[in-house]
Amino acid sequence: MSKSAEHAQPPTRAPRSLRVRLLWGTLGGLTLALLLTGVALTTLFKDHVVNQFQAALERQLDQLIVELEFGPDGQLTVDDAAMLDPRLQKPYSGLYWQIDELAAGKPITLGLLRSRSLWDQNLALSGAGATNPGALQVSELRGPAQESLLVLQRVVSSADAPGRSFRLTVAGDLRFNLEATHRFGRALALALLLLLGLLALAAWAQVSVGLRPLRDLQQALKAVRDGRSAQLAGAFPQEVQPLVDDFNQVLLANASVVERARTQAGNLAHALKTPLAVLENEAEQARAHDAALPVALVKEQLAQVRRHVDWHLLRARAAAAHRLPGRHTEVNAAVAGLLRVMARVFADKPLTTHIKAPGQALLFAGEEQDLQEILGNLLENAFKWATSSVQVWLEAQPGGLCVHIEDDGPGIAASQLQLVRQRGVRLDENTPGSGLGLAIVQDLVQLYGGHLELENLPQGQGLRASVSLPGGYAA
Repeated sequence: MSKSAEHAQPPTRAPRSLRVRLLWGTLGGLTLALLLTGVALTTLFKDHVVNQFQAALERQLDQLIVELEFGPDGQLTVDDAAMLDPRLQKPYSGLYWQIDELAAGKPITLGLLRSRSLWDQNLALSGAGATNPGALQVSELRGPAQESLLVLQRVVSSADAPGRSFRLTVAGDLRFNLEATHRFGRALALALLLLLGLLALAAWAQVSVGLRPLRDLQQALKAVRDGRSAQLAGAFPQEVQPLVDDFNQVLLANASVVERARTQAGNLAHALKTPLAVLENEAEQARAHDAALPVALVKEQLAQVRRHVDWHLLRARAAAAHRLPGRHTEVNAAVAGLLRVMARVFADKPLTTHIKAPGQALLFAGEEQDLQEILGNLLENAFKWATSSVQVWLEAQPGGLCVHIEDDGPGIAASQLQLVRQRGVRLDENTPGSGLGLAIVQDLVQLYGGHLELENLPQGQGLRASVSLPGGYAA
């Protein structure tokens, strides 16, 4: 393989798993927390043991001070038998006491008196003694058996020996305390490891249970993809259910779009069959009789074809644009413009028009062409059937607007009010038209989520068409 081909390949990545991320994150946090807990507990235990040991040594030091005695010749003595701890009598037992005489803060007699446990050794305290009378000094040093000792020192003086000061020292082996700390640390480490294992098992169970709805969601999506289900089915937690509901709404909307597209395609094919069949029949007749096609018939049928195609194109454009945000059309100006156009188109009819609108402009939440198509068809019907007047009034409604168009024509029979909304239905075959006007209005209004209502005025005074649309007052 060439170098260029090697460079063209994208770098491979390890699969990213939400389960692995959660488990590693949880285990990392638990490990760090338990490690810090173990260090803290071990340190606290060690400090506690050492403090307890130091307190015991302080009691030994206090007892040593109590047992100090001066003879008539000023000789310092200690009743060794009064020191109750038997370790003080055993050589190199790990518990020792020693008395040094000081001068100017420095020892002049090292090991003036010492416990039997020191045998023939002295604690190497030269240069490290306390100088402040009564002050307690704590330190560590190596003992006669090279053990680690905790050393407590205090300088005392007595009225029985004026001008003299003595450094009293008590030392104890830290080995037992360190061994106890190590035993505690090992037991604690074992307990924390066991706890980490249990917590890791609980974390795995929690992640598995917590991510189970995602696996269920994956199966539901697979069912939708394979065509076994039209929507995501199943019960999901409240954190996931809103996503499922929204996705189901999208699926419903897509299904509705596909169904409308199929319906419109079928309607268009059905609508074109008749004029195409007429044209085909006339062409066959003309060829059989060696005659020319009738121009008027051809134009009429082509106009029907164009009308149907325009209608379906209009529906397709409205369906694609009516959900776009930020589209607004001023209703007052659109109605006024349409009235002027209708007045010129029906100039041969002596009609009066009247428009009633609120003081504040109304806005239609949609395309201007769609509004003109809706109101234009309604106004065209009103002008076509009106006898003397056409009235229009606009009003705002909660969350939208309503346009009412009235004429003083003959109206429509009550049994025909629903029928005239269907495609191609014409109540008067002598009046020019394709029968698509109200059907177009009905479809566009439904696309915008509105409502079209037709009703006869009282006492046969005409027809009122009321259309509700999304919109409201201008800001």
